[in-house]
Amino acid sequence: MEQTIQRENWGSKIGFILAATGSAVGLGNIWKFPYMAGSNGGGAFVLLYLSFVIIIGFTLTLGEFAVGRRKQKATVGAIKAYDKRFSFAGILGFMVCFFVMGYFPVIGGWALAYIPKVLGGFLSADPAGYQGAFDSFIANPTVPIIWLAIYLVVNLTIVLKGIQSGIEKASKIFMPALALILVVITIRGLTLPGAMAGLEFLFKPDFSTIDGGVAAKALGQAFFSIGIGFGTMSTYGSYIRKDDSLVSNAGWVVGLDTGMAILAGIALFPALFAYGQDPAGGFGLVFTVMPTVFAGMGGFGIILAVLFFIGLFVAAITSSIGLQEVVVSYLIEEKNISRKKATLGSSVIMVVMCIFASLSMGGVGPKLFGVGAFGVYDFFSSGMFIALAGLFVAVFASWRMGKEELLDEITNSGKKPFALFDTWFFALKYILPLIIVYVLIWNIKSLYDTGYIGLFITSIGVILASVVFSKKF
Repeated sequence: MEQTIQRENWGSKIGFILAATGSAVGLGNIWKFPYMAGSNGGGAFVLLYLSFVIIIGFTLTLGEFAVGRRKQKATVGAIKAYDKRFSFAGILGFMVCFFVMGYFPVIGGWALAYIPKVLGGFLSADPAGYQGAFDSFIANPTVPIIWLAIYLVVNLTIVLKGIQSGIEKASKIFMPALALILVVITIRGLTLPGAMAGLEFLFKPDFSTIDGGVAAKALGQAFFSIGIGFGTMSTYGSYIRKDDSLVSNAGWVVGLDTGMAILAGIALFPALFAYGQDPAGGFGLVFTVMPTVFAGMGGFGIILAVLFFIGLFVAAITSSIGLQEVVVSYLIEEKNISRKKATLGSSVIMVVMCIFASLSMGGVGPKLFGVGAFGVYDFFSSGMFIALAGLFVAVFASWRMGKEELLDEITNSGKKPFALFDTWFFALKYILPLIIVYVLIWNIKSLYDTGYIGLFITSIGVILASVVFSKKF
């Protein structure tokens, strides 16, 4: 007789909101949003990002919650329960989680490493050497892996404890702490001379900078920031109690996530402009440019720097525990494996992928069309895969589940009316897919123009393979 494993629920509404927001906020907001906004015109990018969050973020988040809770199964299982022919939609999100899990912990390890660096007097060094110090650190084949190991132990411990005792409890501590840290840094940054130029850059759009490329990146950031397309929201949604309001929960999660992204921008850009730093600092912005800003603040800057890197670690860990939970939930529900075995097994794969990603920063390890593991994981997760996964889930929910079933689930069988349901459903069924398809076409053109066609063809092959082998999952 097959053993049935007891399924958990969130202990409280606030616990779920903080956990889902934590999964959404993550590095997408604290690490990626500032440098994406800085590299793509500031205010224009932010305007498009906010538009996509409202139109797509809320729409698909609510859709994912409904998919997960309807069958009370994680992404893959929920979709399979309706129609096995759509299994590839869940599998694609499942694969996105693995790719992101392959490099988020690496960045989280970097954040941990910078805490003792700052306390050890790193900020007293010549700021001109910060870039070189960062490049040397991430290229080291051993030291970053040590910090990665510490990070993964924390991640493993939280996921092992389950939904209420692990993820929910950790989120109740981590998320208020992260918000407080960003508020403290924001207040200090806004008091600096020249800080208003940073706010102007962030919130005064230059419409001449808007093109298909900026739109594509803004859409990708909206997906990446909120965590739609990963399967995290449908997995977390599957643990929501049947009497809770999905509309309210989706609104809170998307609202808080967006607020945290904007807060991160306000925390960083005024200080960057006050100290004459380049807002388009790119990938290493928080590790190379921000230390220069903190160094200029004297003794108080050391405190803020420590808080900042603690916050960056918190952002990483709240994301990665959500990503791993997608995998763990699948193994528990579909393969009838205990949480302990599922967590340890997925952690082994996570460790191997992360080691390859870390070593690739020093040019060590295999490459795909000249791109190392870190770049490949980032390309697959934030490029084609996440947008397609979101597209497939939208199509599945609106066309396969259908209007009546979604209405029943979202309104709790009519007990919690949703006045904008028809508008929301129209957006889910027609507007959202059209926007995603447009951006995907632009991305394909951009990849061709920049010479990444080899990675693109490979990603298409992986996607087709997921369709072919989805029945085995």
